[in-house]
Parts: sequence; structure tokens; C-alpha cells
Amino acid sequence: MAIWLTLCSVTLVVAYLLGSFPTGYITVKQLKGIDIREVGSGSTGATNVLRTLGKGPGAMVLVVDCLKGVLAIALVYWLFSFASIQNFIPATVDVNLWQPWMITLAGIAAILGHSKSIFLGFTGGKSVATSLGILLAMNWQVGLATAGIFAVIVAISRIVSLSSIAGAIAVAFLMAILHQPLPYILFGIAGGLYVILRHRSNIERLLAGTEPKIGQKLTTEVEQTS
Repeated sequence: MAIWLTLCSVTLVVAYLLGSFPTGYITVKQLKGIDIREVGSGSTGATNVLRTLGKGPGAMVLVVDCLKGVLAIALVYWLFSFASIQNFIPATVDVNLWQPWMITLAGIAAILGHSKSIFLGFTGGKSVATSLGILLAMNWQVGLATAGIFAVIVAISRIVSLSSIAGAIAVAFLMAILHQPLPYILFGIAGGLYVILRHRSNIERLLAGTEPKIGQKLTTEVEQTS
């Protein structure tokens, strides 16, 4: 059991480190020589990179941040496959019970890593793209449905934060509707609430009517993400 618990713990740490990889920060630093945390919203995510550098770098950061979530979940599947081959899984462990919980914990670890990156002094982004990658790896139908809701709202409003919040709200309902395991539903609730809380400044601007649309610059002071 000690080996198995150690493997699980290491997997969660690696999932956090994957989430912590500062894609937006590195991209903007390399291309423009500035700290993305000192520009616009202060977030290291794709939306702030889009406003700062344009569509190409913004799209690249979006894809890489999404892949971080996919890899965090893929790591759990690899763990169970490797541990099974090596007979590291104790006989008392019910794989069908443990695996959904480990996937959920790895997803949470990756989200926390993205928003509280150890490489950036525990600052970061708002975890939307990484969450989407996690959802696609958990259940592709939920991931695609969430992405579809995001796309529809952003096409109508042209406000990324509003679309992200709508997607975050929808996740738990989609998990329940598609009869996903309880840990996934709880992930939808906890992850959705966390993403919404990360958008609290955006919500204030939405209520004030000052939240920028796609193509507009954020003119307010830089928000603190720590």
C-alpha cells in the first residue's frame, strides 16, 4: 500500500506542476520582453495574451494551456496502467472507485497549478483553458458541450469572461445529465465555482458595463491575481 500511495501522491504533484507551466508568461516574455502580469488584467491566460500580442500567440497559449489539462488526466490513466502491469495496486484497492477520484484530484491539482503557479510566485491565470482540457480528457462529450456553450455566448456577447462563467456554470449540470461518476460531478461543482471566483473582478466590470469585448483593450488598473 505504501508504494501505491506514494505513486498516487507523486502523480498529483506532477499534475500540479503541469498546470503550473507558465505558458502565457513565457510567451509574452519571449516575444515582447514584458511581464504579462503587469499588463491588462494581470492574468497569464490566453485572453490577456490575446489582448497583448494578438490572435496567434493568444491561440497558441490557449492550446498549450488546454493540453496541460489533458496531460494531467492522461497521467492518471498511465498510472493505473503502469501500476497494474507492475502489480503495485494493492488487492484492497477498488480501481473502479479509485480511478475517478484520482482523475478528479489530478484535475483540481492542474487547475490550482495554472492559477497559483509555483514558477510565478503562486500567481497565474483563471484556469479556463486548462479546465477545458481536463473536461475533454474526463469526458469528451462534456468538454465539447462546454466549449459549445462558450462559443455561443462569446459569438453573441463577444465577452470572453461572460462566456467562461457560463461554461463554468454548465459543467456540473452536464456531468449530471450525462450520468458521470460522483467525483466528476463534484469536480464540476468545485471547479466551476473556482473558475467563477477567479473571475470576480470581471463580474464587477460586467455589472458596471466596463468589461471589454474581444478586440478591446482593458483600460482599468492591473488586477492582482495572487
